[in-house]
Amino acid sequence: MANDTTYQKYYVPAQSRLPIWMAFGMFLTVYGAGRWLGDSGPGVFMAGSLVLAAVMYVWFSQVIKENHAGLNNDQLKRSYVWGMGWFIFSEVMFFAAFFGALYYVRSIVGPWLGGEGEKGVTNYLYEGFQFSWPALSNPDNSLFPPPDATIPALGVPLINTLLLVTSSFTLHFGHHALIKDNRSTANVWMIITIVLGIAFLFLQGYEYYEAYAHLGLTLNSGIYGTTFFMLTGFHGAHVTIGTLMLIIMWLRLLNGHFKPDDHFGFQAASWYWHFVDVVWLCLFFLVYLI
Repeated sequence: MANDTTYQKYYVPAQSRLPIWMAFGMFLTVYGAGRWLGDSGPGVFMAGSLVLAAVMYVWFSQVIKENHAGLNNDQLKRSYVWGMGWFIFSEVMFFAAFFGALYYVRSIVGPWLGGEGEKGVTNYLYEGFQFSWPALSNPDNSLFPPPDATIPALGVPLINTLLLVTSSFTLHFGHHALIKDNRSTANVWMIITIVLGIAFLFLQGYEYYEAYAHLGLTLNSGIYGTTFFMLTGFHGAHVTIGTLMLIIMWLRLLNGHFKPDDHFGFQAASWYWHFVDVVWLCLFFLVYLI
């Protein structure tokens, strides 16, 4: 039986040293981060970050040139979609683990250590321990005194929530304008989205300053301080990455890179930004409100 299926050629790039350099940069970054935490200075970490940035710039530049040259067929573009989808899924699992740790501490192990429930034990940690949330005390409060207060949800966190939710709408409007090939409108919406992202980061930095300088809330403020800065800090890092991605997409828009029916780079950055916004909504509810 004749086979009428039409197969497309799958573009395979020439051999490259970029994956090796990427692995080397990742090693330097992780190793340097460990040394930095051990008070050895940020030099190795910064060097690894520069290697990663250089490799990603060269690598993504090559991918963009290949797409403009017509080398990326539909099958290859589908592999990009799946790759970004699995990457975002891995990020979902990343934050799911952190939210799971918060739930475990607040609802299971904390009450258990405080003597609640059938398996509850008393004085398991130290004499006089009583569990309540937010758990701000340490065994030696003279060394790590509890803070004067926690971050109120209806202050900076609420403003940041409004900023990120608004940024999702502005980014959607920009994407819709690009689909209609209205580049000037898309550029305006992208600028607004980037400004909202930068404003979020600025306010989060202000929140951290207030926490450390005026409230006494630090990583050493019991399990609450640890989980608070872990969740908000990693989310802030993702907002930083997402903002950089949006800036790059905006610069590419200015250079006329995208087409109404071919703009996966823009879509990928949009997906990532919406994911970051959804994570913040969960974080705002679970960390700040309850």
